[in-house]
Amino acid sequence: MSGIVTQKQSDQAARPDSDRHLSRNGTPTGADSMTVRARAPLRLGFGGGGSDLSPFCDQHGGYVLNASISLFVYALLEQREQGPVRFIAADRQECIEFEPTIDVPLDGALSLHKGVYRRIMREFNGGKAIPITLTTYSDVAAGSGLGSSSTLVVAMVEAFKEQLGLPLGEYEVAQLAYSIERMDVGMVGGRQDQYAAAFGGFNFMEFYGDDRVIVNPLRIKRNTVNELEASLVICHTGVPRDSDAIIQAQSSNVRRGDEQSMLATHSLKQEAVAMKEALLKGNIRRFAEVLGQGWLSKKKTASGVTNAHLERIYQAATDAGAYSGKVSGAGGGGFMMFVVDPLRRPDVVRALQKEQLQVMTVQFTDQGSIAWRLR
Repeated sequence: MSGIVTQKQSDQAARPDSDRHLSRNGTPTGADSMTVRARAPLRLGFGGGGSDLSPFCDQHGGYVLNASISLFVYALLEQREQGPVRFIAADRQECIEFEPTIDVPLDGALSLHKGVYRRIMREFNGGKAIPITLTTYSDVAAGSGLGSSSTLVVAMVEAFKEQLGLPLGEYEVAQLAYSIERMDVGMVGGRQDQYAAAFGGFNFMEFYGDDRVIVNPLRIKRNTVNELEASLVICHTGVPRDSDAIIQAQSSNVRRGDEQSMLATHSLKQEAVAMKEALLKGNIRRFAEVLGQGWLSKKKTASGVTNAHLERIYQAATDAGAYSGKVSGAGGGGFMMFVVDPLRRPDVVRALQKEQLQVMTVQFTDQGSIAWRLR
């Protein structure tokens, strides 16, 4: 059965600090119920995004610089002795339920929830399907360009890891999440988001063939992090992005050997290296300069990365004093980020608000995905 989450269900699901548990009919159960709660951070992709896509990274290797931010995706997991499997996406007001089975088809509503449940039950629970309620929600809407879908998968895997006591480290959680999203469910995309969500912090990531990934945590000085937070402005462009079409175009361009796309992606790799060096040396002005170069390279990887709406936003921000900016994620919409002298940040905020955009500041977090238990 699928349908809309009731207001009562949504209200209960949206309280991460409540120890209320729901029975099959939505009423509280006794203290014997076990609830696991998990969260994973979203990320800002600073440089190299697109070089983590196949077939480019398989053939040439990919470099990505990103950092996790204090916006999260949550997964709340309750196991019961009997009853159906129920998935609730509280932020999207979607709910489905079915009798426990590991053969649930990975199509229709909440396919990522189904994919995680099916893989976990098969690989880590002896093929036995158990009755659960899994409720999820995110601090940002889907299509944000902040890695929300992959972060959702990581949060759900983290919840099951805690519930079943699975001996999985950050690499294993990220790789499992990647395999579920890309292989099982068939959603296109790169590799950086799962690792950013699992590890947290500032990371320089390397991607190679045979799914080989190296995550290099960066020791950024606290003063540099503070200055970067004071210098960043992010805004939602007002339109969701169609990342699938852009990612497919980028991969297709690599397969065809499109010269402009290939050169641009190689430039993105080197710009990620330069941005890493700028952060390690505390040079925010240089970081901003390379960020702008990366946006120029990104736009050459595929059509659809930018459009007139995004260019107008970029122009408004730079006219108001921003050094540079770029789209976070594949492009086409979602969030844009801008680096600005902190003295001019109020001017940039006002300019973006005049464009009727949702404007936010950024705080970074060092913590990756985590889970905890309530009885």
